[in-house]
Amino acid sequence: MVVTEELKSLEDIERAIIKRYRKYIWSKFIKAIKEYDLIQDNDKIAIAISGGKDSLLLAKLFQELQRNGKNNFELEFIAMDPGYHEDIRQLLEENCKYLNIPVTIYDSDIFKVADKISSDYPCYMCARMRRGSLYAKAKELGCNKLALGHHFDDVIETNMLNILCAGNFKTMMPKLRAQNFDNMEIIRPMYFIREESIIKWMSYTGLMPMNCACMVAAKKIGSTRYKIKDLIKQLENDGFKNVAINIFRSCENVDLNRILGYINEDEKHSFLDNY
Repeated sequence: MVVTEELKSLEDIERAIIKRYRKYIWSKFIKAIKEYDLIQDNDKIAIAISGGKDSLLLAKLFQELQRNGKNNFELEFIAMDPGYHEDIRQLLEENCKYLNIPVTIYDSDIFKVADKISSDYPCYMCARMRRGSLYAKAKELGCNKLALGHHFDDVIETNMLNILCAGNFKTMMPKLRAQNFDNMEIIRPMYFIREESIIKWMSYTGLMPMNCACMVAAKKIGSTRYKIKDLIKQLENDGFKNVAINIFRSCENVDLNRILGYINEDEKHSFLDNY
């Protein structure tokens, strides 16, 4: 097990979520669940664990939710090994064991396949294949929802990526029905949690989380998402107040009378339709 600072006890780590980081983590987790109606009675939710800081926190948040009286749902913790080095696999197993996360780890060869199909930029293909694999595993285990550890900063960075790189305006939704898996839904309960809060919690635990762990991606120099992350940070440093929250709010405050066009169910509409 890799330790970054003083290793905290499991009891201290769990208490910190609802005490030390209550305002910035726990309260925002509960807010997202309530505001977006993410959990219903008799849900069976698969918690996708990559081994990174986000997914480890997500797992602990759901365990705390069950412990704090909301026990109207079941949980399955799943992790896919897409071709990790054995040391990385061991780190995943040890961290989950220390955090008392009863994870089911299953093997795949997605790293190898994604690199073969799209060697120049395998990350997009890898992400799609991983998502499909997690859906299939969740369905195999009888789950109707797949919980992912995307956080607030992932959301606003996606907004900016789409505007600057794809020429469209769309965001990462708090919940989404799966297209190829019947009765399956993605939920993102960490939707309001800032990444800096997750980093602080992870640092507090003393554990070393996994990074991407892809040897192919490790050879690439930089990434567009990191550039977007740096751009938002630079704007904040340059005195633009509330940059992050305003990017987020822009998705809630779209004025359909002041846009040039929109797409609804794959059908494109122009502002001239109503002019």
